[in-house]
Amino acid sequence: MPAADKEKGGDGVRAVERALEILRAFGETDRDLSVGELLKRVDLSRPTLYRLLYTLEQNGFVLGEGDPQRFRLGPAVGRLAWAWSSSLDVSAIAKPILREIWEETGETVALFVPQGNTRICVAELPSSQPLSFRRGVGYSERIARGASGRALLAWMDPTPQELAQYCSDIDYDPKELAKKLQSVKKLGYAVSHNELINGAIAIAVPFFDHSKRVAGSIGVFGPSVRLDKDTIATIASRLMAHADSLSKLLGNPKGQPIDVEPA
Repeated sequence: MPAADKEKGGDGVRAVERALEILRAFGETDRDLSVGELLKRVDLSRPTLYRLLYTLEQNGFVLGEGDPQRFRLGPAVGRLAWAWSSSLDVSAIAKPILREIWEETGETVALFVPQGNTRICVAELPSSQPLSFRRGVGYSERIARGASGRALLAWMDPTPQELAQYCSDIDYDPKELAKKLQSVKKLGYAVSHNELINGAIAIAVPFFDHSKRVAGSIGVFGPSVRLDKDTIATIASRLMAHADSLSKLLGNPKGQPIDVEPA
C-alpha cells in the first residue's frame, strides 16, 4: 500500500475513534450536552469537534437543537441498540457467570426469564452432589411462586390488580405476596424454604438489561441440610455480585439498579 494511502487509512481510523469518543460522552445523566460540555469530556479541538458533530448529525447519530445548540444522541444509535439487544442470547452470555456460581456453591444453578405470568428456566447447571435438586431447561412455574419467580416480580413493580392476576388459580393472597415482594426488594434477593420441593431451599436475585428492566433471575437450589442461615447469606451476597456483572454484560453500565436498604 502506498504511503499516502496508509496515512489516509490511519486518519480514517483516528476519525472513527474520535467520533466514538463523542458518542461515549453522553450518559444517563448527560442526555444533552453543549459544545463546551463536550470539550471537557473529549480530547478534541473545537474545529475538529464541530466537524465530527456535523458528520454524526448528517448520519442520524446525534441531534442538535436550540440556541445555544445542545446535542443529544440520535435515532441511528437507537437502531443499533435495538439490533444489538434483539440478537442477545442471555443464556449464552450468562454461561461463564453461571459456571462461576456453580463452582463457588457446589449447588444447582439456574437462569430464569419472565414469560407472562410464568417464569421459564433457560439454563441450568445441576449440582454433582448426591443430594441435590434440579428441574431442567424448559421447566416453567408461576412467577408468584418460588424465590426465582419473586426475584423477578419484586422489580417488575406490579399493581394490586396485576398481583391479583398473578395469584389467580394458586393458593396465594395478593396482599401477602405484596409484603413478600417488599421484603425481597429490601434484602436485594429472594429466599424460599420447602415451597415447591420439600426439603429444598432456593436463593435468587434479579438481573437487568440495558433499559433497566428486570431481564431474569439467577437461582441457587440446594437441600436445607447444607444451606443454613449463614450459608444462605453468603450465597446471596455472591449472587448479587454475579448478577451485577451479568447486568453490565447486557448493557446496563451500572449493573443492578438495586437500592438495598441497610439492615
